[in-house]
Amino acid sequence: MKSILEQLSSMTVVVADTGDLDAIKKFQPRDATTNPSLILAAAKNPDYIKLIDQALESSRKSLPDSFSEAELIKEAIDQVSVFFGNEILKLISGRVSTEVDARLSFDTEATVRKARKLIKHYKSFGVDKERILIKIASTWEGIKAAEILEKEDIKCNLTLLFNFCQAVACANAKITLISPFVGRILDWHKAKTGRDNFPGDEDPGVISVTKIYNYFKEKGFKTEVMGASFRNVDEIKELAGCDLLTIAPKFLEELNKEEGELIKKLDKNTQFKSSIEYKFNERDFRLSMLEDQMASEKLSEGITGFSKAIEELEGLLLKRFSEIKNQKLISAT
Repeated sequence: MKSILEQLSSMTVVVADTGDLDAIKKFQPRDATTNPSLILAAAKNPDYIKLIDQALESSRKSLPDSFSEAELIKEAIDQVSVFFGNEILKLISGRVSTEVDARLSFDTEATVRKARKLIKHYKSFGVDKERILIKIASTWEGIKAAEILEKEDIKCNLTLLFNFCQAVACANAKITLISPFVGRILDWHKAKTGRDNFPGDEDPGVISVTKIYNYFKEKGFKTEVMGASFRNVDEIKELAGCDLLTIAPKFLEELNKEEGELIKKLDKNTQFKSSIEYKFNERDFRLSMLEDQMASEKLSEGITGFSKAIEELEGLLLKRFSEIKNQKLISAT
């Protein structure tokens, strides 16, 4: 009998949610996603120090002869994500998601500039922009930035998405892909209710993604739905049939070892009839987010967490740059 992972792969595009190159080699997904936390974890792995050094060297060469360490680290943050993304693309046939600095989440123009810069870096490796998804937080400003980028044929993945209004705003902006979070929604409801266990079909994160998926298919939106941020394999099974699911290596391993019949829960051919068509202008969007305590808190928490990961990565890069300088001084004496 086929494993649950094999069955899932026949219904859904399975995406690896990691920056770990060894895990990607092992599971051979079509696509892969990264975020600042995942890149930071990979960057701490001694096996990948060579990539860090290459990103620092490339960044140094791209700057004028007289540059500050702050300028170098600012440049290296962009390049290290691209260096990891380029290595990932050598291992997969599809796309890699590379995230814009989360600290720009409320600045449309800065997000657009940063996305164009990331695409330019990938181009220097000979990577076609069709293989890149620029990952942006699903703030109003982020969605507007993605709308601009999509018109330039720069495809986007809108992340940190927790409610229906964020999803619909992305679809109306003709975004390529959204990543509605499952596990973080579950975390919030567990904390607020004191309830430890939610069966798969009662999981609030699963219910949220199912609602989004069914509405998108009913209305014929082209935006792909990729469930993300899982806390257990039951959540993954309940979303079998979703366009894509991005899954951490530990759950890929678990699904690969498990046997049994996997039932397809989501189907784009299922017909849903609803006369309601939702539109969210900026006022409606902001009001909807304010009224949704879970979405507001989790969006803020996600942006803060990713921003801290970037700051820690900056510290790691600065430390490594200092080590390289010292090594060169030693070897020169």
